Amino acid sequence: MLDSAAIDRYIDDAWVGIVPVLEHYITIPNKSPAFDPEWASHGYMDAAVELFADWARAREVAGLTVEVVTLEGRTPVIVCEIAAHGLDEAAAGAVSTTLLYGHLDKQPEMVGWDADKGPWTPVMVGDRLYGRGGADDGYALFASFTAIEALVAAGGRHGRLVVLIEASEESGSPDLPAYVDHLRDRIGDVGLVVCLDSGAGDYESLWVTTSLRGMAGGTLDVRVGQIGLHSGSASGVVPSSFRILRSLLERVEDAETGQIRLAELTVDIPQDRRDQAAAAIAAVGGAVAGPDWFHGDTKPVTSDPVEQALNRTWRPTLSVTGLAGAPAPGDAGNVLRPNTSAKLSFRLPPTVDPEVAVAAVTEALTTNPPYGATVTFTDIESGPGWAAPTLAPWLEQALAESSAAHFGRPAHYQGEGGSIPFMGMLGERFPKAQFVITGVLGPGSNAHGPNEFLDISTAKRVSACVAQMLNAAVDRPL
Repeated sequence: MLDSAAIDRYIDDAWVGIVPVLEHYITIPNKSPAFDPEWASHGYMDAAVELFADWARAREVAGLTVEVVTLEGRTPVIVCEIAAHGLDEAAAGAVSTTLLYGHLDKQPEMVGWDADKGPWTPVMVGDRLYGRGGADDGYALFASFTAIEALVAAGGRHGRLVVLIEASEESGSPDLPAYVDHLRDRIGDVGLVVCLDSGAGDYESLWVTTSLRGMAGGTLDVRVGQIGLHSGSASGVVPSSFRILRSLLERVEDAETGQIRLAELTVDIPQDRRDQAAAAIAAVGGAVAGPDWFHGDTKPVTSDPVEQALNRTWRPTLSVTGLAGAPAPGDAGNVLRPNTSAKLSFRLPPTVDPEVAVAAVTEALTTNPPYGATVTFTDIESGPGWAAPTLAPWLEQALAESSAAHFGRPAHYQGEGGSIPFMGMLGERFPKAQFVITGVLGPGSNAHGPNEFLDISTAKRVSACVAQMLNAAVDRPL
């Protein structure tokens, strides 16, 4: 049995030195390539990569190698290889590799930060570190290494480990597949993937992500005229582009209920995921929405919290995230506009094929448009969802024991409404691997938005749980 208290003490001490490095990292505006096309010339990504790589190189970990790998035209990755510990040569060769994943690229600034905070200004408030990227996902490298070091310090064992930190996740991980292929031999036979880039229902338990939604989207443009026309002259003759757009959206979404009408975008929800959703809701006291999700008397789509949880994890949804073709209300004259454009974002159930979804959406929106209007659906993007394989008994037990030891509560399981695009790819590359997707993005942590924060106590406890998982993985059945 591992000394759980010794693991906690080691991690507590290690984080004293980690916080200043994370504070430095927060000051670097290394926005993901989708938000900074000139990232290579700006040099911020390289600065963040070197900060992390230098810290990793300074660790006193036996059998450690650290390399920054850069493929032509792609963001770099940090690859840390760590030899097995506490095992003889034969035993080490019989244990498959564990891959620990994180990323260091960031979302853009976003408005709305408190006056005393900012995206590139690290601020400590109690045990929370505010600033862009600390929780999503700068802490992952440090959590991985402190887990490994704490495990060794507590007398534990681990198999061969690879820590992989990428720099394009917030852009949909376009560079990661090329690196996984390029590093295939160095990564090796992966039996366990630990991803520290997900959410938590609260800060009091270990939360394991069981599924992620896919996504599909694009820009729908409806064009009815060549120029804007006086509404008094043209209305009633020239159809409204906005009305046509409304009509087209009704083909894919019921405006009264929000239910998606296309069969290609829906699935039957597995019963075990329904059961886990109910258990997760019970664990957080029946709450799904945050306190600032609604304005005034606005009510949720459904009053049943379990159905809310399933809506945001296993059912498709449509969000109109952008509009164009119209002036601001204060600048709008009596003009019948020539076109209206809308940016559409579909969230897809974990097991829906995103290409099939895109084809179904495109056909529904563009076939036989009202009045013969010119309708296009362009700038299409999509990504797969992910559903976790069934947990092996050894791993389920390790999760339960580690959460009890370091959080004092059982581990909980939940689907996530967002996407981690690379998870489907990793599942395909390592079909025999077990997956533990967890993280520190609990209520209010607000990744991508203003006042993003890292709850350091949670990061420490997640690290401790990872340490115990790595130890348990040594004895897992192959």
